[in-house]
Amino acid sequence: MVTQGWMFDAILYIYALSLLFYFSDFVGVNRNAKRMGTGLLIFVWVLQTFYLVANAIEQRGHFVFTLFEALLLFSWLMVTFSLILNRFFRIEPLVFFANVVGFAVLALHFFSHHIDSPDISQGEALNELLFIHATLAVCSYAAFSLAAIFSGMYLFLHRQLKEKHWSPAMKRMPSLEKIEIYTFYSILSGFPLLLLSLVLGVIWITLRGDSNLLFDPKVVLSTFILLIYTAYLFQRRFSQSSGTSLAWWNIGAFAFMIVNFLVINLLSGFHR
Repeated sequence: MVTQGWMFDAILYIYALSLLFYFSDFVGVNRNAKRMGTGLLIFVWVLQTFYLVANAIEQRGHFVFTLFEALLLFSWLMVTFSLILNRFFRIEPLVFFANVVGFAVLALHFFSHHIDSPDISQGEALNELLFIHATLAVCSYAAFSLAAIFSGMYLFLHRQLKEKHWSPAMKRMPSLEKIEIYTFYSILSGFPLLLLSLVLGVIWITLRGDSNLLFDPKVVLSTFILLIYTAYLFQRRFSQSSGTSLAWWNIGAFAFMIVNFLVINLLSGFHR
């Protein structure tokens, strides 16, 4: 094939980064994030187009439209439609979720192709997929950890202000409003990373051919944690929940994440 492993990884990581920016605009109406996401998505489209054209030229006269080509073409069409919708319409939820589907299909194509390649063993391909999956998951854990720290700061400062206890430590802390914003952006960064990590995990299970792993405790609790953070973002955007209730909600979600990372790993069949 024309493209090398580095191009596969580059496209996936750039695609994931564009989704992070698109999600920021989807939840927080951030036009700068939308422009960044659009620029990265255009770059993904260019790389995908180059990949399609180069391989069509290479297979000239011997082209067979296999499942792999169908998956890549589908992902390319999803990116193309997303760019058109982004240019002429303002349907941010559709653009974001359409690209999540496109990302999943693209990853399935790349790693399915790796497994069928005579130069790459199935184990190597699955290990590369697991590496990207784990990288995104760890990055999401880091973002959620920062969010939990900010929530703890929020609750401490709120209690001190409510009881009118002034201390030197309070002078070195940002305002409640800024802390809440920092918490929101931390979760805004971690959420799409965890979502994409789960998507890649499901693809790994699909390629391995063991559907029972979908009910692994780690997978189930990770999905539940994603739903908890979804509820946080929904309350933050659409409800009138107080800052303290959101902070406690975030700390509760982080507690589940700690259990998932430290305890559930011992019960998981393949995360151990």
